[in-house]
Amino acid sequence: MGWLDDKVALVVGGGSGIGRAVVDAFVAEGARVGVLERDPDRAAGLESYGDRVCPVVGDATRWEDNVRAVVATVTAFGGLDVLATFVGVFDFYTRLEEIPPERLLPACEEVFRTNVASYLLSTKAALPQLLRRPGSSVVFTVSTSGFYPGRGGVLYVASKFAVRGLVVQLAHELAPRVRVNGVAPGGTLGTSLRGLAALGLSGRSLADVPDREEELQRRTPLRVALRPEDHAAAYVYLASDRARGVTGTILHSDGGVGVRG
Repeated sequence: MGWLDDKVALVVGGGSGIGRAVVDAFVAEGARVGVLERDPDRAAGLESYGDRVCPVVGDATRWEDNVRAVVATVTAFGGLDVLATFVGVFDFYTRLEEIPPERLLPACEEVFRTNVASYLLSTKAALPQLLRRPGSSVVFTVSTSGFYPGRGGVLYVASKFAVRGLVVQLAHELAPRVRVNGVAPGGTLGTSLRGLAALGLSGRSLADVPDREEELQRRTPLRVALRPEDHAAAYVYLASDRARGVTGTILHSDGGVGVRG
């Protein structure tokens, strides 16, 4: 018997990295899963699940694509119990003084549209269906960057603090009908978080950073370089009925960054 038997989830950004690991875990725990994925090849890679997963190619920053993903998921599986979001872009630790004035506003708009507005769009699109199901929930991907300085540049850190705010405010607004929680992963191997196009960083990805495993081990008290699958169980728990009394909470899956001293 799985933790998510009979539940239907929509995973936004579920074609790679932590999102893909969560799709794997949700299916293993008995859920049927819709996936909104921008990359057609990654979406096609989910077809190996057969009728357990319904992939939809689309952009989470577009309202229409979020609606299509919700409709496709509900049509395939009969309802919606869980929304989990994994969309993001990174600023590669760019400091405010390093951003040219003419690029500041476009960069700010890009990071907040992707890292914050997409979560609101996905939630708004899913909400009518979530409200139909008792015990439904939303799980946002926050980050250690939403709690500590230096885990990105000024734009990325600010956007993740904003997602942290979404968790508590939406938990307040939607209680008792829908639970809203988050997971704050630390730096993770195997993620392809891309850079901001407005800063000329779209050709860079965290997957390309050299010696990343050793660097992640050095900066965590547990001396671990976490992988996507290491975070997946936190999402399973928050999506499950075992967390029926949990809302407005963010679980830290970061190797102990907060106890560095």
